[in-house]
Amino acid sequence: MEESEVRELLTVEGLRLLDALPPYRSGADVVQLSSRLRREGHPPSLIAAVLTQARLREKAVAKFGPFASRMLFTAAGLEQATRLQVAARHAARFRDAGLMRVADLGCGIGGDAMALAALDLQVRGVEIDEVTAAIAAYNLAPFPGAEVVVGDAGTADLSDVVAVFLDPARRAPGHDSTTRVDADQYSPSLGTAFAIAEESPTGIKLGPAFDREEIPTGVEAQWVTVDGETVELSLWSGALARPLVRRAALVIAGDRVAELTAPADSEDPELRPLERYLHEPAGAVIRARLIGDLAGSLGAGILSDRIAYLTGSSISTSPLAASFEIDAELPIDERRIARELRSRGIGRLEVKKRGVDIDPAAFRAKLGLKGSGEATLILTRIAGRRTALIAHRV
Repeated sequence: MEESEVRELLTVEGLRLLDALPPYRSGADVVQLSSRLRREGHPPSLIAAVLTQARLREKAVAKFGPFASRMLFTAAGLEQATRLQVAARHAARFRDAGLMRVADLGCGIGGDAMALAALDLQVRGVEIDEVTAAIAAYNLAPFPGAEVVVGDAGTADLSDVVAVFLDPARRAPGHDSTTRVDADQYSPSLGTAFAIAEESPTGIKLGPAFDREEIPTGVEAQWVTVDGETVELSLWSGALARPLVRRAALVIAGDRVAELTAPADSEDPELRPLERYLHEPAGAVIRARLIGDLAGSLGAGILSDRIAYLTGSSISTSPLAASFEIDAELPIDERRIARELRSRGIGRLEVKKRGVDIDPAAFRAKLGLKGSGEATLILTRIAGRRTALIAHRV
């Protein structure tokens, strides 16, 4: 999105036209809508801008819920933006620590700054890109305690704030670019971010696959999984870090929330032969290396070295792990598995795999499924053997 498009969009006519559009649809409906808007005399540049925003708003519902209908976005900003329920938890850390004046460095479209401002914190967003800053200012306009300034997050004046939130840009420059860059190309740099965290209470949002060896000592590292997707690693320093917590796994599944915390990585759980249930830890638990603590809470052991499946005699009632009851154990042989599934009338099959080089979609396609039943097929290794487990979720 170019600056001229934003200027045109941020007018009374542009915003009214955007809000008057019907729900976004692809294909012919959008072509027809564009033709109608041209017949009504709207400039082509404004039509393109409002249709782009309508598409982004529809996509943003997954992160921002109903608030998306009153926000503006760039493609890159939406891609990196924090989900609303996670941003709210970020903001609560600052409020609970009594840190009421916060700089949001590299604020993007303002998602985290909105969550901070919604808790009556004074927040200053700093964004180097003028187009993105204008969009953030629009999104933050309802909050009198929030402001956005155009500037370099790495050199921002922090003398009048007491804490910092920092979400380094992890994508190539450009409002529509969603191409990720390597950690040494983050903006501001990781060195700058970590230096700020040493001086002030700071939250740093990173990708969940960030190299654990690069995590500074003395900070709390919290991985977050939302509805089955591991979405971020947040590092918390100073008063924002919880006492004696250096590793945390937060899992949000709908309205269910659970968390594991520990002072360090947990010890590996004991190896155990397959029992009645198999447990699949949430991604945040795996990333945080807290599988051993989870196994202890479930009375479970690990099924195979270096493969994150647990087994035990009782189910998990927490979103920290999904449980499957085992119905059959077979070698990984397509014909034998297909016969077993047919005998059980399985027509709908979820395929999971760990520790074996198999494409689940391609494997499923070869099984010739028929029937009204459903099951989960887990392809893995047990005691070094390639093993297929037919199971159902509990």
